[in-house]
Amino acid sequence: TFRSSRHGGQSVNTTDSAVRITHLPTGLTVSCQDEKSQLRNRQQALSVLRARLHQLEQQAAAEAASQARAAQIGRAGREEKIRTYNFPQSRLTDHRLSGFSANFKAVLDGQLDELHQALAASQKQS
Repeated sequence: TFRSSRHGGQSVNTTDSAVRITHLPTGLTVSCQDEKSQLRNRQQALSVLRARLHQLEQQAAAEAASQARAAQIGRAGREEKIRTYNFPQSRLTDHRLSGFSANFKAVLDGQLDELHQALAASQKQS
């Protein structure tokens, strides 16, 4: 508690009605000197402190969610691609299989046996 530092008459200069609360884990400090009553100032300072702590918690959760989304999406760079569908040259390349090219028209028609067999063989080698 401390004395209020604003105008208001003799009671301001003689009573310790202002309140300063510090949340030790975060170092967040809130002070309130709006009321003449120390109890009311304490209640108001606690409600402001709760609101600020809740806001910090929400920001941390939003930041964590944003980082998780960014990690899942990636940068969509060339090195992250699994397959390349080259329509002008009718070529399908699976980059996990180091240069494997499948029959483009057959894959588009849903015939994936050749691709599945190549992937299975690659996994057995690993």
